Amino acid sequence: MRKHAILSASGAHRWMNCTPSARLELDFDDNSGEAAAEGTAAHALCEHKLRRALKRRSKKPVSQYDSDEMDAYTDGYVEFVLEIIERAKQTCNDPLVLIEQRLDFSKYVPDGFGTGDCLIIADGTLHIIDFKYGQGVLVNVEGNPQMKLYALGALEMFDGIYDISAVAMTIYQPRWENISTHTVSKESLYNWAEETLKPAAQMAFAGEGEHIPGEWCQFCRAAVKCRARAEAKLKLAALEFALPPLLSDEEIAEILSSIGDLTSWANEIIAYATDAAVNHGKQWPGFKVVEGRSNRKYSNEDSVAEAAKAAGYSDIYKQSIITITEMEKLMGRAKFNEILGGLVIKPPGKPTLVPNSDKRPAISTSNAKNDFTEV
Repeated sequence: MRKHAILSASGAHRWMNCTPSARLELDFDDNSGEAAAEGTAAHALCEHKLRRALKRRSKKPVSQYDSDEMDAYTDGYVEFVLEIIERAKQTCNDPLVLIEQRLDFSKYVPDGFGTGDCLIIADGTLHIIDFKYGQGVLVNVEGNPQMKLYALGALEMFDGIYDISAVAMTIYQPRWENISTHTVSKESLYNWAEETLKPAAQMAFAGEGEHIPGEWCQFCRAAVKCRARAEAKLKLAALEFALPPLLSDEEIAEILSSIGDLTSWANEIIAYATDAAVNHGKQWPGFKVVEGRSNRKYSNEDSVAEAAKAAGYSDIYKQSIITITEMEKLMGRAKFNEILGGLVIKPPGKPTLVPNSDKRPAISTSNAKNDFTEV
């Protein structure tokens, strides 16, 4: 298991906005869950494939999360990194490629360190590439403090050895089709570190400052019991449960911007209270533990099939074609495109209301059946 710093790079967005949160989290266990374990497996596979592509020794990792989907996404990541390396070679004879590199940014953050997925160090531009396998949250690269901390750690090691003038930070998040790069000058990064990062890190390390709830609460281990967050959500709930005709457009817009976090918070409270009651015997006033509803299922499918066939029933199986990802893996990408390329479509997704910060282009709703109209 990896050791994490108190002020980790991955949690920087949180502890820079809510400085006391880092110390508060230390009282809670790290229950990252299935998604984090799957992400760790995907990172290990990326590391192995990239090392092999660079003709370095590596033993292929095996995990319960191995799948054709993960195989395809990690292949894409390696192809992307190799393209960046080739581009770097055009301006630098000996670019250095580091994989899963420990980066120390304690010059600005007390005891601060993290692990960079891939660094490509070359004259001119330093590249930091971070692989994100999660599909729950779209990760923006612009202004991303985690990436900036990695960049500072890399500059601490190589600025002066290479003639670096800019840092290109890339988020590679394939399940969101999000491959985005943001480039900043070395000087602007150092200015941010001194003027913004350092003061926030000193307060966070000391556990000082004001508890400020926001979207950064999502992955905070203390969020489920945080009073400041609860007060903010209950205040929002008072608006949410009023009838829409009583709300102004501005109020509805405010609710829309926070309703996802409000729902998540409510689900977290339910999950926390349920776990405490079921697994630790906690008794909540006014609540009890009961057996939930369940669906019927076969105890043994082979025995069911035998019994049904013996009774004269034969049409008891259903058959379906394998998925596109599985078919592409079976045939290979080139053959798949040759044979089935014309038979694969990507229908438009269901119209969804999202914040303007979402990178997907807006679509016209003029033909929608349920257009909103001014009264």
